[in-house]
Amino acid sequence: MDFTPTEEQTAAQGLAARIFGDLSVHERLVAAGTGTDAELWKELCAAGLPGAVEEIGLLGLVLLLEEQGRTTAQVPFASSCVYGLLAVAGHGTDEQCRRLLPQLRDGTAVAAGAFPAGGAVQVRPEGGLSGAVPLVPWLREATHVLVAAADRSLWIVRTADAGVLAEPVETTAPWSAGRLVLDGASAERLGGARAYEEMLATARTAFAGLQAGVCAGAVARAVEHTGTREQFGRPLSTNQGVLLRAADAHMDTEAIRVTAYEAAWLHDQSLPCAAQALTAAWWASEAGKRVVHAAQHLHGGTGADLDHPVHRHFLWGRQLDAYLGCGSEVLQELGGLLVKEGSR
Repeated sequence: MDFTPTEEQTAAQGLAARIFGDLSVHERLVAAGTGTDAELWKELCAAGLPGAVEEIGLLGLVLLLEEQGRTTAQVPFASSCVYGLLAVAGHGTDEQCRRLLPQLRDGTAVAAGAFPAGGAVQVRPEGGLSGAVPLVPWLREATHVLVAAADRSLWIVRTADAGVLAEPVETTAPWSAGRLVLDGASAERLGGARAYEEMLATARTAFAGLQAGVCAGAVARAVEHTGTREQFGRPLSTNQGVLLRAADAHMDTEAIRVTAYEAAWLHDQSLPCAAQALTAAWWASEAGKRVVHAAQHLHGGTGADLDHPVHRHFLWGRQLDAYLGCGSEVLQELGGLLVKEGSR
């Protein structure tokens, strides 16, 4: 198992780091509010980064999402790459790939993912989908939504079609989310019987990578603050309690990163990765929550300022914790999967 990035992955990560670093700055994030930074999204698409995901694989995407997470950039990059590009490229027909992939590559089409719990969306006998999904990240920016029905079949829905309603929903992190309501909406099937499980593992791995970046950015801000802020004539970072808290946060971040890398590497090698994706999701949920709390705490009173950049990492970390399913739920599913695999 070798996580060393290829030349293409390294080049794409470097380009992403430069674009996110130059454009996703605190002032622009404040100005964007809860919406998408349209200029940043245009720049990413012009640089060919969404389209590059098809070539650099899921591990490459995880590397790119780390860079998005470091800056908490408000663009539907993770959503459109996972639920659009990788979904269609991996499970679409030749016709679907010819029709949808060019639009997803250049950013004229944006995908969101609706993976409801409890079978909220039903396939009507006469055709079409009906039901509601209470939270779909980046739905307000999406032209297409990848919908999982109660029978775990996957469907592509156009948000502009009749029978599709996107109601704005505000979430902990500013993800342009919405509530998806379907009333006999026309939809086209994507993939076969295994598509749902494969896409769920892909999404968990990718968003764990995003959480690794969020945590890395939060730790970096905490290190900078404690290294420059003085108390009683010396930097805060010289206090043993501060050092230990920061070290724990760093190790948690590394655990999120390496488990996401493992799941992504297995996926790219066409090897089973469901258990590894759940492991990455568990670390991203449980450890990610610890890291963003620690980073905010290490800022002291400054960390309580809702306008401080570190608070944005806190919001993203908590939102990803909830989106990935919360640690206890993920752990229960992982245990069930391991028991099932052990009985074969």
